[in-house]
Amino acid sequence: MTPFAIAGIQMYVNAVESNVEAMLHKLDVVMARFPWTQMVVFSELAPFGPLSRFAQPLLNETIERFQAAARRYNVWVIPGSMFEQAVDGLIYNTSTVINPQGEIVTHYRKMFPFLPYEAGVAGGTEFCVFDVPGVGRFGLSICYDIWFPETTRHLTSMGVEVLIHPVLTGTIDRSTEIAIAQATAAQFQCYIFDINGLGAGGIGQSCVVSPSATILHRSMAGDDMFPIEIDLDQVRRQRETGFMGLGQVLKSFRDRAVDFPVYDRASGVDGYLHTLGKLETPGQGSKAGLPLSAAPLVPSMDATAPHVAGLPSATGKTVTG
Repeated sequence: MTPFAIAGIQMYVNAVESNVEAMLHKLDVVMARFPWTQMVVFSELAPFGPLSRFAQPLLNETIERFQAAARRYNVWVIPGSMFEQAVDGLIYNTSTVINPQGEIVTHYRKMFPFLPYEAGVAGGTEFCVFDVPGVGRFGLSICYDIWFPETTRHLTSMGVEVLIHPVLTGTIDRSTEIAIAQATAAQFQCYIFDINGLGAGGIGQSCVVSPSATILHRSMAGDDMFPIEIDLDQVRRQRETGFMGLGQVLKSFRDRAVDFPVYDRASGVDGYLHTLGKLETPGQGSKAGLPLSAAPLVPSMDATAPHVAGLPSATGKTVTG
C-alpha cells in the first residue's frame, strides 16, 4: 500500500476582494482537524477571483505566504490558481505547486482558457508533472483542460498517477464536468481531485474519483473540506491487470497499430473543423453553424432521405452534395 492524504478545500470566493486570508484560515483549520493531511488543494482562481484585472506577477507576496504555511505545517500546498501578469505582457491562468519545505516545485499555465468567455487570457504550452518522493507522480491541469483528453493522455503517458484539477465552474454544465472526470479516471486509470469553488468561484460539487471511476467524495453546494487518503498501489495494480480486471487501456494505447493524422496540422484531415466558423460568443438568436437558406432539418427514419452536404453518411464517408 502506498497511502497519501489529500484535502480539497471548497470555499466561497469573492470576485472583487482578496480571498487569501480566508484560504490561509481554511488551511489552518484543515491541518488542526486532520493533521494527517499531506497535501491541500484549493479551487481555480481562489486567491483573487475570476477577474483578470487582479493579475499578479508569477512570484508575489501571496505565494510567499502560502510557502510559509506549507513550511509551518509540513504539507504540500496547491493554492488553486491566479491570473499571472507575465513579463511579456500576456495574462495566463497559472497554478503553483509548493512542497512541504515551502519550495516552489513548479508552475502550470492553463493550456485551454475557456474561450470565448475567458477572453484576453493566453494558453500555456508546458505540461506539469511533479513527483512526491516515496509516493508517486502527480500532474496538474486546470478546469477546461480536462475537456481535451489529449492533456490527460500526455500526463499519464509521462507516468502521472494522480491528477490535481482545480476548477471554477458556476454554470449548468457542472454535472457534465463530473461525468468527464469519471470518464477520464477510467480512460487513464488515475485518481482525480476535481476542486470547485463557491460564489464567484463556482457552484461547488467538488469530487474525488478513483481510477475505477468511483466517486469517493462529492461535495454539495456549501463550504467543504475533505481529506481523502488514496492508495497509489491501486493505480499501479489496475494499470497492470486492467480496469476492473478488464481493459488494459494504457498498454493497449502503447501497443497501438495506428498513428493519428489529426495531430499533424498539415495533414488536412481536420478540414471539417475549419468549417465551424469563428470561436466567438454567440449572440441572441445566433444561427452560426446552421444552413441559413434551408428549412430546419427534420429527423427521418427513411434510409433514402438526402444527407446534409459535408456531413458524414452512415457509411462513414463524406457526402459533398
